[in-house]
Amino acid sequence: MPANRLFYGDNLDVLREHVATESVDLVYLDPPFNSNRNYNVLFGRHAQREASDAAQIQAFGDTWVWTPVTGEQYAALMNGEVPSRVADALLAMRTLIGENDAMAYLVNMAPRLVELHRVLSTTGSLYLHCDPTMSHYLKVMLDAIFGPERFRGEITWLRTTTHNDAKRWSPNADILLYYSKGAEPTWNPVFTEYTDKYVAEKYRHTDADGRVYRLDNMTSPNPRPNLTFEWQGHQPPTNGWRYSRDRMAELDAAGLIWYPDNKSKRPQLKRYLDEQSGVVIGNVWTDIPPINSRAAERLGYPTQKPLALIKRILEASSNEGDLVLDPFCGCGTTIDAALRLKRRWIGIDVTYIAVDLIGKRLRHTYGDGISGSYQVLGIPRDLGGAQRLFEQSPFDFERWAVSLVEAQPNEKQIGDKGIDGVARFPTDNKGNIGRVLVSVKGGKSIGPQFVRDLLGTVQTQKAQMGVLITMAEPTRGVLDAVNHGGTYDHPATGQQFPRVQVITVAQLLRGERPRMPLTLLPYIAAPRRSAASEQLSL
Repeated sequence: MPANRLFYGDNLDVLREHVATESVDLVYLDPPFNSNRNYNVLFGRHAQREASDAAQIQAFGDTWVWTPVTGEQYAALMNGEVPSRVADALLAMRTLIGENDAMAYLVNMAPRLVELHRVLSTTGSLYLHCDPTMSHYLKVMLDAIFGPERFRGEITWLRTTTHNDAKRWSPNADILLYYSKGAEPTWNPVFTEYTDKYVAEKYRHTDADGRVYRLDNMTSPNPRPNLTFEWQGHQPPTNGWRYSRDRMAELDAAGLIWYPDNKSKRPQLKRYLDEQSGVVIGNVWTDIPPINSRAAERLGYPTQKPLALIKRILEASSNEGDLVLDPFCGCGTTIDAALRLKRRWIGIDVTYIAVDLIGKRLRHTYGDGISGSYQVLGIPRDLGGAQRLFEQSPFDFERWAVSLVEAQPNEKQIGDKGIDGVARFPTDNKGNIGRVLVSVKGGKSIGPQFVRDLLGTVQTQKAQMGVLITMAEPTRGVLDAVNHGGTYDHPATGQQFPRVQVITVAQLLRGERPRMPLTLLPYIAAPRRSAASEQLSL
């Protein structure tokens, strides 16, 4: 099985069934948690919601809701499903904050974090992206799983500018909690360029050949009797030199020692600007802007993180060829970063719309050839799999079926007026766009009224065409309604298309597609890779 794998499904199941112990070198996760909601909702007690209600929450939204099912999950954790220290931490937090959506988040995260700890290699690291609403609870949880001694830092990322808020400090930063599996994790220091001001203040000397340098102290920071010796007529510092006599000779031969005219002054080390890596980056990151409405990499995914942010993490805590895992991979930024930096990857997401979006992003960025470099698992490959998906999640079944005709699935299930997706195509060379409305029906039978309803929606929404995707085989009445639906004449090509078409899931799985204009517009526009030196090897 290829090392690069994209899973559609619950990451807890995928981790337990498909990811081996100590096989992953780096984990980055950004679990969805809508902390912008009212605190009274997040932390207050409210009427219990049925599990079926929680399942209807829109794609990309907050999936953590306390339900009777959450209570059962909590009881299982208390009864040995997680290590005792983790269970103790959950018990303490439930006592503190009660049964609410915030606690549901912690109950759901606990077993996932335990599994992520299991799959990490001994030199592996984990970065958990969150915000101050839950970061302190998550840190306690990670302390219980990894051990407090494996906490390696808390990164603050300035994700936006401040907003006017008269009642509190403006929340404009996210938190990344950084833990290691073992005592010696993979670590590559990351540097940023010096500012012009820093260079002007520090690098004030220039050699005859034009190279800019600064002078650095050669005194040992601690008493070193064995390094106390006279050098080129200059007396040693009180603590001795920083370097041995042999090393001083090497530096001198390389022209890296600056000698003052006065023997009472001490020599200093030349540090050339063109040989320096820059400033070591600390744990407050203010130099990576968020994804704004004009960003070239913006895909319209609400929780999308900047590629530069993920690349920094991967560069610091992994090497080329290492395996990177993102269990909440969303729109695939971690996967994109891993590809650019020649890392292997595993991505997992519970929403099919995310899996579909990632596939389109990778093909748009790297070309169609990228599809052969990874495997997609968990999506239906036959009618039995399609039926199971429909029974498990009708919403995800709709989004999967819509994606098979290269249309954009809806992000919401509510208020869609029976339309589950839309494909767009150019009608001329003047920028005018036509639309194909897609409706999906997963029931065991359909009648001609579904065709008539779709045709009516096409007309009222002034779309050009409609496609009805069904699990059941169309009846004679359905086909008759399609045949009487009229045609659409493409103004640019003169081609005629049925105004409404019906196609079954079985036909789609066989590779058949409805008749639509050949040039369908993609619904994402990820930046393409263009630099020859950065081309990916497939």
